[in-house]
Amino acid sequence: MPTIVFASPKGGAGKSTSAVLLACTLAEQGASVTVVDADPNKPVSAWARLPGKPTNLTVLSDVSEETVTDTIDEAAQRTAFVIVDLEGTASMMVGYAMSRADLVVIPSQGSQLDAGEAVKAIRLVRSQERAFRRQIPFAVLFTRTSAAIKPRSLQSIAIEFAENEIPVFATQLHERDAFRAIFAFGGTLGGLDPSQVTNIKAALANTRAFAAEVVAILKGGVKAPVR
Repeated sequence: MPTIVFASPKGGAGKSTSAVLLACTLAEQGASVTVVDADPNKPVSAWARLPGKPTNLTVLSDVSEETVTDTIDEAAQRTAFVIVDLEGTASMMVGYAMSRADLVVIPSQGSQLDAGEAVKAIRLVRSQERAFRRQIPFAVLFTRTSAAIKPRSLQSIAIEFAENEIPVFATQLHERDAFRAIFAFGGTLGGLDPSQVTNIKAALANTRAFAAEVVAILKGGVKAPVR
């Protein structure tokens, strides 16, 4: 079954948030999902210990450089989707996980610093393609963007990526209180209390659009657009 790897050498790019949002969306649509928490800080495991995790979503955290590929392979035999949240560094574990990926998602905020780190992740994908002699699809996911404002810095980065034929998701994960709230309260976006968290409906629409784009790439071999 498909393996989706979230990778970026930069901490704080949105890997764990994006991974949990995708996992929950797929699980709520009825798919069985395993999340491999390979981040030493274990943010996904901390979320999973809170109430409200979907019953068809499993989180595995006992993983090392030596076991990560076996863990991914075994999970792929049991569940419809495997999602891997990696540490924010270019390590051997990251490379091994990429070798199993059907899609590498590279989260990046709209800054030149993050864009530079995204390019490092792309170079690592390319090196794993050469090492394992297989194509590894990837795409950049812009995170923590504004739903209302399109900064010139982000537009400039998007143009630069397009000029270099770097695939970028059409969907951006915007800066939303609901995305932070699930790590505070647990569970999924749909389980949040509207009296405590604002604009849940928009957050749900945002993540469903992202999940639909991921599934379209996986199912049809459709490449993320060069925007």
